[in-house]
Amino acid sequence: MKSFPKPLTAEEEAYYLSRFREGDMDAKRILIERNLRLVAHVARKYVNQGEETEDLIAVGTVGLIKAVVTFNHQKNSKLATYAARCVENELLMLFRNRRKVNRDVSIYDPIGTDKEGNEINLLDILESESVDVIEQIQVRENTRKLEKFLHSELTMRERQILQMRYGLGREKEMTQREIAGVLGISRSYVSRIEKTAIEKLREKFQEEINGA
Repeated sequence: MKSFPKPLTAEEEAYYLSRFREGDMDAKRILIERNLRLVAHVARKYVNQGEETEDLIAVGTVGLIKAVVTFNHQKNSKLATYAARCVENELLMLFRNRRKVNRDVSIYDPIGTDKEGNEINLLDILESESVDVIEQIQVRENTRKLEKFLHSELTMRERQILQMRYGLGREKEMTQREIAGVLGISRSYVSRIEKTAIEKLREKFQEEINGA
């Protein structure tokens, strides 16, 4: 496993937390970087769950960022304790999302065409209010395929961005700008990854429709 910066001392942590509360973004960066060792430690517990260690660390880092942003020194005595809980929660969410796809997925991009040549999207697959029994069975089958494809066709980062972008397993969808802020990457990069992931799903569903 790669080497990470040494953890902050209690005095250093208090100093940078104070600076961050005053709006110092460099202090935020330092708090994140100097706690990456903690992320790796928590991620190590889940190395046998079918994900690469680097991918687990990437997801766990999202939890660390959330911890730094939401840490309240008046309620939580130590950042590391609070951050470990946030990192673990993020990883557990990853595994929950891997086992199921939220029924409220709202991906509107077209993924292919039906037998009559009409364009369909992921929302068409997941929504079914007034369909007959045969169609309901098809909807469930397509939902199962979607869950499978999310994990078989996409990289960890692509899946992570779709989960954040379209609310899979979360309370609300996030904008590309919000995702970029959380992950520390540009909005345009988020957009490229999102489009690539959607295209992969579109192609896979089209293969299924065509019987490939």
